[in-house]
Amino acid sequence: MRTFHLDRPRSVADTIELLAADPQARLIAGGTDLVTLMRDGIESPGRLVDVSGLGLDRIDELPDGAGLRIGAMCRNAMDDRRLRDRYPVVAQALRSGASPQIRTMATFGGNLLQRVRCPYFRQPEFACNRRDPGSGCPAIAGDSSHQAVFGGSSACTAVHPSDLAVALLAVDAVVRVEGPAGPRGIPIGELHRLPGDTPHAETTLEPSEMIVAIDLPPSSPTSRSHYLKVRDRASFAFALVSAAVVVEEQGGRVRSARVALGGVAPKPWRAAAAEEALAGRALDDLAITAAAEAATSGARPLRDNGYKVELIRRVVRRALTELGGQP
Repeated sequence: MRTFHLDRPRSVADTIELLAADPQARLIAGGTDLVTLMRDGIESPGRLVDVSGLGLDRIDELPDGAGLRIGAMCRNAMDDRRLRDRYPVVAQALRSGASPQIRTMATFGGNLLQRVRCPYFRQPEFACNRRDPGSGCPAIAGDSSHQAVFGGSSACTAVHPSDLAVALLAVDAVVRVEGPAGPRGIPIGELHRLPGDTPHAETTLEPSEMIVAIDLPPSSPTSRSHYLKVRDRASFAFALVSAAVVVEEQGGRVRSARVALGGVAPKPWRAAAAEEALAGRALDDLAITAAAEAATSGARPLRDNGYKVELIRRVVRRALTELGGQP
């Protein structure tokens, strides 16, 4: 690991000023991803800006019942009753991530901005378009067993690893950022970019912008939600496929549904066809089966990851079935 300069700014404004002065600087809080990348020679920033002391670690009620605001430095191990009671899908996703030790260090903002877990990206001896644009994507001809079945391109087929981001997509969260141009909100579904021809451009954050909070919209008293993750082992493993489902019912029928998938695309993936298959129907076996099948619409598996298509069906079906069994 190369040497670096460490700054500890006292405010968000100071942080933005430091980022603007040094475009190569990187933010650090828990460091659960960045330190590993630096250790392995994937990233080598000359300046780190420690934002863990900026007071962005609160959960606050938004005015007029508009939902919750979660500070970007809140730890993934937090146990807040408001989150458990009103957004169980988010609480479940947090508990399923990594290990208790990692969750104690990891932050909400860092979790959303973690880098992909593609083995070719994580090993510098391989070419990778995300590390070195134009160098190629060896996963396409190599081992594609953990790669994307949605949203990939000839330049990159890696999947985004976050459990939290999938759950936030299902509840339509908004990411609050601040930068030289002032504050703005980014719908969570627009935060991450698909790779296209520029996989190294991973998010829609502007230069020198930083995430300061995540807003959760008000939850409906008639909605239920659930998060389900399938992985190679019981803990400290990333999703092969995950599903976050939120269903609001009225008069015994689905008024609205949101189905988000993880482990299957370079960004958290909204399964719009599955949502449409549920709309206006009773949440019974026929509707759940239709939604599970529709969730695979548009899938384009590679040589080694065709199993993910069937796994998507099973995970969505099980998530909705377990949701339907809730009181």
